[in-house]
Amino acid sequence: MRYKSAEEWIESKNKRVLLFGMSGVGKTHLSNILRASKQWFHYSVDYRIGTRYMGEHIVDNFRREAMRNAFLAEHLLSDSIYIASKITFNNLTPLSTYIGKPGNLERGGLAIGEYIRRQKLHHDAEVAALLDSRQFIKKATEIYRYPHFVCDSGGSICEIVEPDEPNDRILRKLSDEMLLVWIKSGSDLLAKLMQRFHMSPKPMYYQPEFLEENWQAYRHENAVSEGDVDPNDFARWIYARAVDHRQPRYAEIARNWGVSIDACELSQVGSARDFNMLVARTLDAR
Repeated sequence: MRYKSAEEWIESKNKRVLLFGMSGVGKTHLSNILRASKQWFHYSVDYRIGTRYMGEHIVDNFRREAMRNAFLAEHLLSDSIYIASKITFNNLTPLSTYIGKPGNLERGGLAIGEYIRRQKLHHDAEVAALLDSRQFIKKATEIYRYPHFVCDSGGSICEIVEPDEPNDRILRKLSDEMLLVWIKSGSDLLAKLMQRFHMSPKPMYYQPEFLEENWQAYRHENAVSEGDVDPNDFARWIYARAVDHRQPRYAEIARNWGVSIDACELSQVGSARDFNMLVARTLDAR
């Protein structure tokens, strides 16, 4: 672990953290607070995925849909219109739209084979984007002159690492550079996240084995063929299982590679100083 005591953290002139946890627990909100201090460089893993690694796939998907419309197709083929993704740190919709949900095509779903292909693309992009954080630490100080660095990771980080493997190549490299901080969701927050997801189900990345097991289980339970699966119903059904699947993996990352901070404590953070003090107390308690 990069910082082993509160004193070491407080005295460090170059603080570096990686925030991880379920989507919606406050990683980006906290990163925005730190960035507002003008002392912290904000690196978003999902933004890096959606621009550097999957940007072309996302825009090609937009173009493919545009070509279905005769009016837009004519203008696109004559270079009269330009299609681009307006992805931002706070709006990752273009990436989510591309990942999609498996199921009935007429209900906005993807054929399972295409969905799995896109899942693999996301996996490889997330690995690369996480490892890229190390070069952005250097850029943050050498080019932009930010003393501190926050890596705002995606909720699926726990799906692409082996938390109990001492030589996991991703966690080893990340923990050498940054303090890994799990924003831990209590039962009340998890219930709110589930309610929010039920109202507006979002595309997610899943471990291949987890996805296959639950795809088959859902189809068996509902006696439905692949092409007749309701994409949103499946997304809601698997989400609760994904939450249960991810919590122990997050906990293991925190236990073996970093620290955990309760989301309710984090909700009291209003400044970079508040965050520094909270991390110091957490390191002391550890």
